[in-house]
Amino acid sequence: MTQPPTHDDIVGQARGVTVRRTAIPGLLVADLDLHADQRGWFKENWHRAAMTAAGLPDFGPVQQSISFNTAAGTTRGIHAEPWDKLVSVGAGAFFGAWVDLREGPGFGTVFTAEVTPSRAVFVPRGVGNSFQTTADATVYSYLVNDHWSPDAQYSMVNLADPTLAIAWPIPLDRAICSDKDRAHPPLGAARPIPPRKTLVVGAYGQLGRALRALLGDGPHLEYVDIDTFDMSAPEIAGARHWRDYDTVINAAAYTAVDKAETPQGRQAAWAANVTGVANLARIATDAGITLAHVSSDYVFDGTSTDPYREDHPVAPLGVYAQTKAAGDAIVSGVPRHYIVRASWVIGEGKNFVRTMADLAARGIAPRVVADQRGRLTFTDDLAAGIVHLVQNRAPYGLYNLTSRGQTHSWAEIAARVFQLVGADPARVTPVTTADYYAGAAGPIAPRPANSTLNLEKILATGFTPHDGDARLEAFVAALRGR
Repeated sequence: MTQPPTHDDIVGQARGVTVRRTAIPGLLVADLDLHADQRGWFKENWHRAAMTAAGLPDFGPVQQSISFNTAAGTTRGIHAEPWDKLVSVGAGAFFGAWVDLREGPGFGTVFTAEVTPSRAVFVPRGVGNSFQTTADATVYSYLVNDHWSPDAQYSMVNLADPTLAIAWPIPLDRAICSDKDRAHPPLGAARPIPPRKTLVVGAYGQLGRALRALLGDGPHLEYVDIDTFDMSAPEIAGARHWRDYDTVINAAAYTAVDKAETPQGRQAAWAANVTGVANLARIATDAGITLAHVSSDYVFDGTSTDPYREDHPVAPLGVYAQTKAAGDAIVSGVPRHYIVRASWVIGEGKNFVRTMADLAARGIAPRVVADQRGRLTFTDDLAAGIVHLVQNRAPYGLYNLTSRGQTHSWAEIAARVFQLVGADPARVTPVTTADYYAGAAGPIAPRPANSTLNLEKILATGFTPHDGDARLEAFVAALRGR
């Protein structure tokens, strides 16, 4: 029988709920207040506010099932299911046994406990769950965060496996158990449950390529591009079994800021940056997914003389900027979200630094804007920062993330690129934004004059971006080495 929790075991306490950890990561025991009198008893079997405050996950149950077990000794097999569940007792009592069947070093770890009406157990996805009733007329209840499906992929392990050494109160040869459950494979032949998947949207853009280089490939990693995954299409809600996903990283966006000022571009920008983001946000909310979304310095009007903090009021100027601000507002309503705001992104693909290096090599003397200032964001840093937030379960919310160091104008960066490739930086002519776009044939989106973002919040999570000047040198050196 499980001993009372020690101080080290306790995760939290709130409103008559005490939650403690177990030997299996994520498997939590909740002891509940049972209000009893001569009429019987009452309990709050699921109280979202109190239980999450005490440390249970806000796992979003969508189905409750109840099993009535006539006699003591009724034993159910060890099944690991592709959803989370909260198991409890409505009447009677049971001896519960749980086996970690998830991929990883904890595979095969066992935890047992007696469960009465005053106790509930949270069972995370991939942990084998079984029980044996220790009283007649036991009512076993479980809440799950996905609807039961005959197509669900299970793993299971034999109740009598000597490796597990589960001390069943009633010996299995005298227990009431199905032949199917008795025939489950031993632990050595059990199928490990893989982790929930990560989906990267926009896999062929600059950031998407950096994310793939960092995360690699594996059965739990998926990469899609907007050409094959239309976020704005309503049917994406049914395109996947979204409960199989833990994280969606949205690295896709419509970024043609000047074309966004045209009628066709405006529609495309709103479709990708707002409608598509709203679809992802709805999916993430419904399926309990962490949504990591990339934002832009363009949400600000650039009039501040100080670096922009995360809580600075947005004031988008152009259509692209307005769509990014709208997307941010939508994502902020997802329970598990990270909005990562970047500026002046540089990575594998077409970008400002590559263009300047190419112009220098071709002997062209460019005119470059000198009255817009900010910091470059190299995609290696941006990808690493997103992964850091997600994998370390940093507090959800909005984070600025650019390279560190001095701010520069576009003209200063261009001159430095010329210098690094061995060209005369004096060939770069600084001009104002107004002069640069004077006489432009089509509409021009307004640009923020100050794009510098304050980095204190991301630094406080333990992530330190690289110095922008050093990154620029390394990036140009890599270009020259090709």
